[in-house]
Amino acid sequence: MCLKSAFWRGDATAMGKLDGFDIQLLNLLQSDALATAEALAAQVPLSASAVTRRVRRLRGEGWIAADVAVVSPRLSEKRLRALVTVQVHEHAEERGIAALRERLAAADEVQMILDIAGADDLAVLVSARDMNDYNALTARLLESDPAVRRYETSFVKRVHKQVASVPLKDGDQER
Repeated sequence: MCLKSAFWRGDATAMGKLDGFDIQLLNLLQSDALATAEALAAQVPLSASAVTRRVRRLRGEGWIAADVAVVSPRLSEKRLRALVTVQVHEHAEERGIAALRERLAAADEVQMILDIAGADDLAVLVSARDMNDYNALTARLLESDPAVRRYETSFVKRVHKQVASVPLKDGDQER
């Protein structure tokens, strides 16, 4: 399953309700998606078979969007990373902005796209091999796009924390 296409869809049509055990399992699986049912059962007061059934249901209902491997910093810290803020034209049509988001989402170098409030409209996290790749990416995706008014880049010097996990608490399932 492609994380980019499935992760933020927000398909909740087949999702059931979550309980406290589900929340505990989701928190544990966010730190180690390869944890065995036995290891999870040692931390959640359920049997290993009950854990297996619940995890299968959580995946089936879309509460778990994907299982991914996090690449070692030995590889990722050698990449050129940039936070690009994008301002769209005031009169840009929504379908033009949507097309821009789709092109950005299709680019392997784009790790995150956020709609933001303030002077800019989008924040885009990019991971490129080097400056030549970054320049080619911005030329292809931003400079020629009629919806883009301007963009500004801040290059990442050092990463002190990077997680994909979302700390869940009881009650989160009701929001």
